[in-house]
Amino acid sequence: MNFVSVRIITEAIKPLVAFYEQVTGLPVIQYTDDFAEVQTPSGTVAIGSTRTLQLFGGEHIAKAAHNQSAIIEFRVADVDADYQRLAEMLGDSVVQKPTTMPWGNRSLLFRDPDGNLVNFFTPVSAEALAKFDQQG
Repeated sequence: MNFVSVRIITEAIKPLVAFYEQVTGLPVIQYTDDFAEVQTPSGTVAIGSTRTLQLFGGEHIAKAAHNQSAIIEFRVADVDADYQRLAEMLGDSVVQKPTTMPWGNRSLLFRDPDGNLVNFFTPVSAEALAKFDQQG
């Protein structure tokens, strides 16, 4: 089995697409007005409008802007540099400025326009670096 992607369901796809394009610096591929993807070498963040829920049986399947249990994480080369680049844009959506966590990652935590938590992190301890080097 191979983990491929996580999908965010939103009522406002255009602002979310623009946000992820800006924070990641990666192009967002917009397949339709209702579906887009941010592709990274290790996985994809898919963004689907609430209209796509009809394909799965109806809008009761998921609720936009209601995530309170998952964090979307991106490994970045230099989390402090990314914070400097994004601080003004992120403004009050920053939950935690870059901080070194006990497990060896330096982490920046913020919210996307729908309130989903996003973590940019850089492994900094020898153990964290070794872990991620093994994963490729």
